[in-house]
Amino acid sequence: MIVEAIAFYIFAAVAVGAGVGVIAARNPIHSVLFLILAFFSSAGLFVLMGAEFLAMILVIVYVGAVAVLFLFVVMMLDIDFRRLRSGFMRYLPVGAGIGILLFAELVLVFASSEAPRAALPSALARGGASISNTRALGEILYTRYIIAFEGAGLILLVAMIGAIVLTLRRRPDLRRQKVPEQLARRKEDSLEVVKVPIGEGIS
Repeated sequence: MIVEAIAFYIFAAVAVGAGVGVIAARNPIHSVLFLILAFFSSAGLFVLMGAEFLAMILVIVYVGAVAVLFLFVVMMLDIDFRRLRSGFMRYLPVGAGIGILLFAELVLVFASSEAPRAALPSALARGGASISNTRALGEILYTRYIIAFEGAGLILLVAMIGAIVLTLRRRPDLRRQKVPEQLARRKEDSLEVVKVPIGEGIS
């Protein structure tokens, strides 16, 4: 228990420090690196709580994809962050009010101890601690919340199709690859063998 408590305080302190570093760093590259550190620290906290599946998803999805994508976008785009941060003090009261509201909601959620128990299906309540974390999440997602899960999948599918349609606009000045014509092309249509006599060039 002492080792777990020490690990918890270390991960928590690193996560809070990394979160402060995300918003306090002047260099946007450093902000993204602090964000990756915060994700790793949060994954460590999930492991301590017995949620190994959530820790793995956090590392694979957010660190391996989202944070790295942020890093590449920030490195490739020439963004004037000083201009973006010029109105920070003007919007500080609004941001502080929203932060206080979210903090109050978190306090109310953690204060109600019956809410997590009510979210568990009856099968999980009968199984107790013998059911693994991954199986518990699977049974919750694919039984009680199957409609919301499928709805989220359909929304993501529509968003993906919309992005593809928007990027595949036909432009008259744009040359596109025509795969059927390339596959049907013969050697005689694209290759010409010219015999050049010795000492003479091609006119």
